[in-house]
Amino acid sequence: MRSFGWWTVVALLGLALGATAAQAQRRVRRTRLVGSDPPRIGLHLGYNFDVDRALLGAQASLPLVPGFDFYPSFDYYFVPTGSLWAVNADLKYRPPTILGWYVGAGLDIAHTSAAGSSATNTNLNLLAGLEARRGPMRPYAEARLLLGNGSALQLQGGLSFVL
Repeated sequence: MRSFGWWTVVALLGLALGATAAQAQRRVRRTRLVGSDPPRIGLHLGYNFDVDRALLGAQASLPLVPGFDFYPSFDYYFVPTGSLWAVNADLKYRPPTILGWYVGAGLDIAHTSAAGSSATNTNLNLLAGLEARRGPMRPYAEARLLLGNGSALQLQGGLSFVL
């Protein structure tokens, strides 16, 4: 009778440890799928419909907490005279799904210079896009609406590299 009690305790302990290990494995899988992505940097090409010009830029995605990234970027616009460039500081939200879509908002600071004069404008960014969720190189496509001193729609796509 005494050995039956020990075997029962050992069996219950084994079941509890097995269930805990299974829960931990599910948690790890869910964290990989939904959790914080690694930091990424990359390059992009795009087109701004307001200035009717192509652009070349660079971006970084720096995870803050699972689902939220600090998303700074730089854009250089190919204008015929002078220069036009912008620096963006955005916050990007990636919902917990297998699909790699995201939305975000932030600040756009654009600087224009031509013929001895220059101007700096501050705008609000609203953005939405799709980004691959796996692999060392992650292609993405994004639409960005700039609101402020006028508005502009910008479409861009590029490639991010996992650090």
